[in-house]
Amino acid sequence: MALGMGVLVHRTTETRSLGIARSNALRELGLEETRFHADRRGGETSGEPPAYYVGNELPDPLLARIAAGTGTGTGPVTWYDDRNPMRIRMWAGQMADGQPLGVSVDMTIDDLSRKALDRHMRYAALATLAVVVPTTLLAAELVLRRLRRVAGTARRIRHGELDARTGGRAGKDEIGEISAAVDHMADALQERLHNEQRFTADVAHELRTPLTGLVTAASLLPESEATDLVQGRVQVLRHLIDDLLEVSRLDTGTEQLEAYPVPLGELVTDSVRRAGVDARVDVTGEPVVRTDPRRLDRIVTNLVVNAHRHGGAPVRVTVQGTRVVVRDNGPGFPAEILEHGPQRFRTGSAERGHGHGLGLTIATGQARVIGARLELANAPDGGAIATLILPEETAAEPTDEG
Repeated sequence: MALGMGVLVHRTTETRSLGIARSNALRELGLEETRFHADRRGGETSGEPPAYYVGNELPDPLLARIAAGTGTGTGPVTWYDDRNPMRIRMWAGQMADGQPLGVSVDMTIDDLSRKALDRHMRYAALATLAVVVPTTLLAAELVLRRLRRVAGTARRIRHGELDARTGGRAGKDEIGEISAAVDHMADALQERLHNEQRFTADVAHELRTPLTGLVTAASLLPESEATDLVQGRVQVLRHLIDDLLEVSRLDTGTEQLEAYPVPLGELVTDSVRRAGVDARVDVTGEPVVRTDPRRLDRIVTNLVVNAHRHGGAPVRVTVQGTRVVVRDNGPGFPAEILEHGPQRFRTGSAERGHGHGLGLTIATGQARVIGARLELANAPDGGAIATLILPEETAAEPTDEG
């Protein structure tokens, strides 16, 4: 805007200045033409030296213009002479008594005035920009900061922090409307999730009483193939309800950590053995960590059972430092699980087999309780890799209790 206004003022001033100079030069030409004719007739003059130029006294560009104007009958012509920056003139000329006649008007002062005006406009533009640009950037930064806060809140909600809010007020402006909409969405999402968690817990608790009776009744049945089938299904139902109760406890955040030093390699080996699946365990060194052994056992068991059930043999468990890696040779984790993480009652794809999607959900929740991190990935040559990374501060030196 400053540049446009400066160019407009410059051109307007220049056009006006040249117009006035042409008028003055033409008026001076009319006066000097009268004097030229009087001098030719030998009449009386004012005694002042003549201000007109005749013939070769005129500059060549003006002579060319006079000749062209005489040929076309356009009358007097003008020419702006800026060849010498120290003496800028406006010329006017025409034919008089068969020879070129011209006068000049000095425009040096006028040119200096226009240059001074341009210089002052540049200074004013720079001063204006020095004030406007920081103010504009500050105003834009205030708006962008509010938008970044809204985006940051949305990312925190996406990552599971359902208590995150922007604190925006509706009706203040458009960004306030967006902030309020995000907060309302988070409230609705949190309420819906809490309702789902309460429903899961209520269902699990309501089913536990009749399940206890069902387990007792199944144990009283006479031995037969049908009895084995019923008891097997009852055990599956019992494990499912236990998983639902565990998920509900993890959701409510009531789980408490009971940590003390444990030998990581031995604990993982025992967990794999109790899981009753065929898996190879490799332990590097004799790592000792300070953690909750019951929860760590639950995590390792779920990971190994999940690899055996949904992956492919052989299943290998590696313990090194504070890392426990479980790898199978199956089709790998589905892209949905890798992108969004484990979700209850969702296994991702048919290739991973059938299930309730609770094993990885429980493992992730228990890892969060003990302060560990569970990373899921697919191996380049095939197979799923689940890596449990215990906090470095949980590493401990073996103690001599003897």
